[in-house]
Amino acid sequence: MELERLLRSQGFGSRPECRALVYSGRVAVGGVVCDDPFKEVDPEGFEFSIDGEPWRFRKFAYLVLNKPPDFECSQKPKHHPSIYTLLPRPLVTRGVQAVGRLDEDTTGLLLLSDDGQFIHTYTSPKKKVAKVYDVSVKHPLDAEQVASLLAGVQLNDEPAPIAATACAVRAERLLRMSVTEGKYHLVKRMVAAAGNRVEGLNRVAVGGLSLADDLPLGEWRWLEAADLERLREPAAAVVDGLR
Repeated sequence: MELERLLRSQGFGSRPECRALVYSGRVAVGGVVCDDPFKEVDPEGFEFSIDGEPWRFRKFAYLVLNKPPDFECSQKPKHHPSIYTLLPRPLVTRGVQAVGRLDEDTTGLLLLSDDGQFIHTYTSPKKKVAKVYDVSVKHPLDAEQVASLLAGVQLNDEPAPIAATACAVRAERLLRMSVTEGKYHLVKRMVAAAGNRVEGLNRVAVGGLSLADDLPLGEWRWLEAADLERLREPAAAVVDGLR
């Protein structure tokens, strides 16, 4: 693949813009400036840098963001900044999208990708992928509330009760809860139907992939092969606090 085409595929602009990047000496391969935009390169595992920032060719982008509060999962936000302002421009240019949405006041693990099949897998209700949340509530938790959430609570405009796939009380007012549905304000509505009120909501896992303790709010990182494998694992251990 020609270098300029590879750069374009990674979100560095149009082919003329990528050609200009190379001609201006801003692209280095193996630490050496490359001034030939038509240089043939093998994309598999290809590493390069732009203005000293290291990059590696990736056919698809798979990311995790530790979403901070007061950010919207929208390209056209209405009241708060967009989560896409937290990403480098090339990732936005290549079409990375949030895999589902978190409410503006919800924090935690948010997947992003430009792989349509991946996005479908982790947003489709039919796939039953568990999303795990730490839920801070207003009133002390009790066994009856947990039992209601596990048995299923009836929500307005829903034909049948919806149940959490797992629940674990972690403190007097802190619940770890797993759901597989992706309905609007689902966790908040379920907790309200069980007789309590959500005060704070933080997503800690999707499938078997937990949010890393060393990923600060507002920061992102690439998902590697081991992370993608963990996504396909069950979330039960996460809910039980074992991960």
